[in-house]
Amino acid sequence: MKIDNIIDKKLLKNIDIGIIISVILLFVAGIIAISSATGVAYGGSLRYVKIQSVAFVLGLIAMLITLVIDYNTFGEMSKTIYIVSIILLISVLIFGKEVKGSKSWFDFGVVNFQPSEIVKISFILSFAKVLEKREDTLDTFKGILPVVLYIVPIVGLILLQNDFGTALVFVFFIAFMLFAAGIGYKYVFGAVVLGILSLPLLWFYVFEDYQRKRILVFLNPEMDPLGRGYHVIQSKIAVGSGQFWGKGLYQGTQNNLGFIPERHTDFIFSVIGEEMGLVGSVAIILLFMLLIMRCIYIAKISKDSYGKYICIGVMAMFLFHILENIGMTIGMMPVTGIPLPFVSYGGSSLLTNMIAIGLVLNVGMRRQVIRF
Repeated sequence: MKIDNIIDKKLLKNIDIGIIISVILLFVAGIIAISSATGVAYGGSLRYVKIQSVAFVLGLIAMLITLVIDYNTFGEMSKTIYIVSIILLISVLIFGKEVKGSKSWFDFGVVNFQPSEIVKISFILSFAKVLEKREDTLDTFKGILPVVLYIVPIVGLILLQNDFGTALVFVFFIAFMLFAAGIGYKYVFGAVVLGILSLPLLWFYVFEDYQRKRILVFLNPEMDPLGRGYHVIQSKIAVGSGQFWGKGLYQGTQNNLGFIPERHTDFIFSVIGEEMGLVGSVAIILLFMLLIMRCIYIAKISKDSYGKYICIGVMAMFLFHILENIGMTIGMMPVTGIPLPFVSYGGSSLLTNMIAIGLVLNVGMRRQVIRF
């Protein structure tokens, strides 16, 4: 295993400050929003704030450990990482706990852990190695077939957990990684056509009744204003009522009166929109834009294809979460239970995101090709 002593000073000079600043500011904004959503200012429990803070500290430790290990070491372990990922996903199907219709959690009493979160990172690491080895053959059927067969077990196991939202995250970042690796356009076109043609089959034979209703309510929330459309309607009211400057921290009426559901997790952006207004919402979006752009930049300057694909995968994972979460709070995307990175409450998600940031920083730190 390639481990640098503590971390060489030359490597530290290459660390991306923009990413670190954006992550810290997003976490601080998240803690403030979580404290407001859980009513801390009015005597509410500090439990969620404390757990999120502990998760952030653990995430920092995990990130530092990730920085110390040369990222190419993960490439050498890619087969083992892939097998462990499969075992985790099978284990949660057998021994996992069902939460909100998805059997995707391990219950450890004090905390719950969602394996698919960490599998996002492990799959990016292993899949990036597959692409590095096959990037010159992705324009042929013989080259693309093994890649597809590599993807199917992971996505299939997540679908068996009845976690369609997480499966979409995987499909999204896999598509970005394939595109970056130079997949032939005929296969992209074929996949799009196949996806469109399969929609009727998915609608009638794959989607559960609640999933079909969720899509219909997304198209018209008012068709079920007190049921499945309630989340989106109340969220849009909250975001809109914040107007330009917001109602002020801890002053949101939709938030404090409990009209916003899941306001410390999935709908945390609604709290930000109501209390911090357009100014605060745009500030959060700009921080995310900085994070995404820095990930793309590091992918561009990485010393090898493996590092590039890791950064593209992480970037796309973040991008999907951002677009889906913010989109669903303003009625632009269907509700899927996807958290907002570094902002929404959730230990598994925060830990995964911190490790992902560590990987991107790792690639950036080691971007120079060593010459002897």
